[in-house]
Amino acid sequence: MAASLFRLSSVIGRTVNRGLARKSQVQNFAINRHRSAQAATQTVLNVPETKVTTLENGLRVASEDSGLSTCTVGLWIDAGSRYENQMNNGTAHFLEHMAFKGTKKRSQLDLELEIENMGAHLNAYTSREQTVYYAKAFSKDLPRAVEILADIIQNSTLGEAEIERERGVILREMQEVETNLQEVVFDYLHATAYHNTALGRTILGPTENIKSINRNDLVEYITTHYKGPRIVLAAAGGVLHDELLHLAKYHFGNLPSMYEGENLPPCTFTGSEIRVQDDKMPLAHIAISVEAVGWSHPDTIPLMVANTLIGNWDRSFGGGVNLSSKLAQVTCHGNLCHSFQSFNTCYTDTGLWGLYMVCEPNTVADMMHFVQNEWIRLCTSVTENEVARAKNLLKTNMLLQLDGSTPICEDIGRQMLCYNRRIPLPELEARIDLIDAQTIRDVCTKYIYDKSPAIAAVGPIGLLPDYDRIRSGMYWLRQ
Repeated sequence: MAASLFRLSSVIGRTVNRGLARKSQVQNFAINRHRSAQAATQTVLNVPETKVTTLENGLRVASEDSGLSTCTVGLWIDAGSRYENQMNNGTAHFLEHMAFKGTKKRSQLDLELEIENMGAHLNAYTSREQTVYYAKAFSKDLPRAVEILADIIQNSTLGEAEIERERGVILREMQEVETNLQEVVFDYLHATAYHNTALGRTILGPTENIKSINRNDLVEYITTHYKGPRIVLAAAGGVLHDELLHLAKYHFGNLPSMYEGENLPPCTFTGSEIRVQDDKMPLAHIAISVEAVGWSHPDTIPLMVANTLIGNWDRSFGGGVNLSSKLAQVTCHGNLCHSFQSFNTCYTDTGLWGLYMVCEPNTVADMMHFVQNEWIRLCTSVTENEVARAKNLLKTNMLLQLDGSTPICEDIGRQMLCYNRRIPLPELEARIDLIDAQTIRDVCTKYIYDKSPAIAAVGPIGLLPDYDRIRSGMYWLRQ
């Protein structure tokens, strides 16, 4: 948007100059000063700039230099559990666990001591579409941090003893996840929404796979997916792009440039449900979702605003019936649930837009009724004032999430994989500003009206309406 405005200003400027060719030098000076100020404004909007360079093998190097004494540098890899099949599901997460267990030149102890002596932090995580390895260190230690990252993804020994030890660690982690009911419900939601597809499987994988994954599985995953075009080296903080580029060429220049694996497997959304009734549990945990869109779809921003409109609420919050969220007001007044959380989960080509709630057994039906009423209201009667407030809140949340080199580095890496560029904040804000109440009504109607939702419910859910009744609440008499 900002670029479009700038092009429009340039055209107007050329037209004005033709008409004023014979005017006084004073007027010409005023016009030139205005154009200089305009150009300066454009420059300020993009400071600090995110610089991007692509190596010959396709690996992308992206950085933002904010002049700090610390930096965060990491590898964002376009490979997660979505690239697995039923037989090797869990391999990407298992590999993440193995990354810090020793390389050909560093034992696990050597690696840990080196990181601690630098005063650095080394971490990794796996999602359904991405695997990430990153380090936070002093800016002066950037070369060592990049070299360590290169070492662990290219030269990990993947020793048999370490594999067996991590197998036990992951199995214990799976037991811990099973006690986190929000995690359990969201795994069930993916399983029912994306029946028998890669997005329907968990990131950790099933127990039988964890018990059988071997070194060959891990090596095959690396050689298949860890290729130049699938990787972004991102950095933020006190980072010179030229230095990072030199380090990338030296440490990652020999990575293969050809990706011979499968294309992104399609994952079809299916309106359906999973119910796990357990009346011994004190609270019901329920998620309901419609199919949304991928990262780069034009409707992503309106759905983000709609998600912000519904918001989050917990009994511990102050304000109660005076909160801006209409659903929070109703929930608090009627004592309908302990908490709720709206979500908008995006993937490359699909997404889940919905709400997660924790309720008493006797309020489950009423809470579901009011959630669907709120969805209908977004489609039919949301006001300009509500939308304006949600837009401001969304912009504030985006800025707060970029506080520090690590979240900025994560934002760069994720956006480079999702969009192949980093969207400047002024452009993102301009796109949010273009949204009005009619946009929200149109987009929400498009994804909610007469759509079959996906539902996952665990706990004392005997009073949760049956699927057909919930499905009937997804349409109404349209004007």
